[in-house]
Amino acid sequence: MSSTYTLPVGPLHVALEEPMYFDVKVEGETVRAVELAAGHVHRGMEALAMNRNWFQNITLTERVCSLCSNSHPATYCMALENLAGIVVPERAQYLRVIADEVKRIASHLFNVGIMAHLVGFDSLFMHAMEIREIMQDVKEGVYGNRMNLGALTIGGCRYDIDEESKGFMLDQLNKLKPLVAELHNVYDTDPLIKTRTQGIGVLPLDKAIEYEVVGPVARASGVNYDVRRKVPYAVYPELDFEVQTDTAGDVHSRAMLRIREAVESVSILEQCLERMPEGPNQLPGFVPIPKGEAIARSEAPRGEVFYYVRSDGTDMPQRLKWRVPTYMNWEALQVMMAGCQVADIPLIVNSIDPCISCTER
Repeated sequence: MSSTYTLPVGPLHVALEEPMYFDVKVEGETVRAVELAAGHVHRGMEALAMNRNWFQNITLTERVCSLCSNSHPATYCMALENLAGIVVPERAQYLRVIADEVKRIASHLFNVGIMAHLVGFDSLFMHAMEIREIMQDVKEGVYGNRMNLGALTIGGCRYDIDEESKGFMLDQLNKLKPLVAELHNVYDTDPLIKTRTQGIGVLPLDKAIEYEVVGPVARASGVNYDVRRKVPYAVYPELDFEVQTDTAGDVHSRAMLRIREAVESVSILEQCLERMPEGPNQLPGFVPIPKGEAIARSEAPRGEVFYYVRSDGTDMPQRLKWRVPTYMNWEALQVMMAGCQVADIPLIVNSIDPCISCTER
């Protein structure tokens, strides 16, 4: 006869590099209930933002999250541009999309690589990370950094792409495409991957809507929502790409969806590099930020990022607040983990691609 007991998972555990505590009630090896305890890495970043000027906060917001690091300053800058009525040059809009999609590919490949590690398929993990290095080389070669790109500024971009950089990026994308196709085939057909991930951590469509999840977690459960299509920004309305969706809503479908999104991102990058017009990459000088409030949102690798800014007319924000995708997604772990096996907990947690630092900030 099995007994019910409480199993603490975390704050340090195999699925995350960050501290997160789960209070898991199990019966034998089966999970019956999950409670989440947060707050281990609260940094008070919204309070810090109110003690820095508009430009200093570009650097601060880029450090909210590592894998989504470009999405935060981009959305912050868009909110300020909405407030001040700033029209960003078209070339800069293309440059912003390029930076975002480079980060999206690297983020998705990192997540599916970690999934292979959690399954115990370490040779596949190393292969996925080796493929990701192609995009890391792009980051280092074009932006000078392998994580935080430092690409954004209010009214445009701090960097530009010349013909040499363009050729380098296209060569790297040509290297990447067959390798990602190979990776997709392995994840789609390998019996070990399928056995450990299919039917695990299921989030049905009705629960995805009820918990208001976002990003790949929502789209893998049948929610066709992508900010790049629903509320298009930058030059996304001019680009040809498909919003990837699935209906299985399990660990496997979330991984496969991320790989398909990486393929779409390669196509977006190629389109941007070919279509990007000549012109300035940023506005000259500084446009004062007037009194008022504004919002902006974008599609980060993990899902919708939402920024709110309020100005009193000075060079520092009166209020700066943001909502990150993990905040919306992690409550749904209670649905995904219900009835799963203890051994599946790391896989399910990894499948929502959580970022604790940006959620607790």
